[in-house]
Amino acid sequence: MTNDTDCSPQPARPALVLVLLLLASALFAGLLALGVWQVQRLQWKLALMERVERRVHSAPVAAPGPAEWSAINRESNEYSRVQITGRFDHSRATLVRASTELGRGFWVVTPLQTSAGFWVLVNRGFIAEADKMQAARPDPVEMQVVTGLLRFSEPTGSFLQKNDAPAGHWYSRDVPAMAISVKLEAALVAPYFIDAVASSDAQAWPRGGLTVLSFNNHHAVYAITWFVLAIMVAAAAAYLFYSERQLHALSASGKQAAVHA
Repeated sequence: MTNDTDCSPQPARPALVLVLLLLASALFAGLLALGVWQVQRLQWKLALMERVERRVHSAPVAAPGPAEWSAINRESNEYSRVQITGRFDHSRATLVRASTELGRGFWVVTPLQTSAGFWVLVNRGFIAEADKMQAARPDPVEMQVVTGLLRFSEPTGSFLQKNDAPAGHWYSRDVPAMAISVKLEAALVAPYFIDAVASSDAQAWPRGGLTVLSFNNHHAVYAITWFVLAIMVAAAAAYLFYSERQLHALSASGKQAAVHA
């Protein structure tokens, strides 16, 4: 006659259980680390948003000159409200593909030469593709006072399209490459560009003041997801450990009963 213990679930080999528990521990640690990393990213993103909000509403300061270029960086200077005076060279303007709340078109990026002799690329604003030849051009002889947000170079191009300087196709504001393309002396070109604020003439083109200041912030959701997955892995490992102990106990009691039978 078949013994009842022969049909009951049997415990797995201890080596297999140990391997599974070790894998679960490694996976738990990895998921936990990802959750902690996302919490750190959340704190960084909130600090960035607060910093940008404070800078864009502050009084403008003088745009950094050559003596300051080596010290500026994204964390300390990007989106600072700055002001600079100089003359535009419209013959060296570059059109950069753009998609804004006003539709698809171009950023009009024009070099401005300061009285100190160095150049700054100024994003004068957006213009629709159909109107790109109708952009207003301030008198290049007169000194212009430009107020805007300091931005850092955007190298190579967009996510899907690369800049092609020889063909005149630009998808990002790559300061060094654009300076070379319009034959500016690299040593005299600021390592940043300025996004001009909106003009007092609401109907003027190009249209300034369209800098995107919203930042995706899904780090809290990501952190919760990783932590929940870590808890699920821990629960599965605990269940495996508990069920194996129970099976070992039942197996041992069944063997004892068979011996005494």
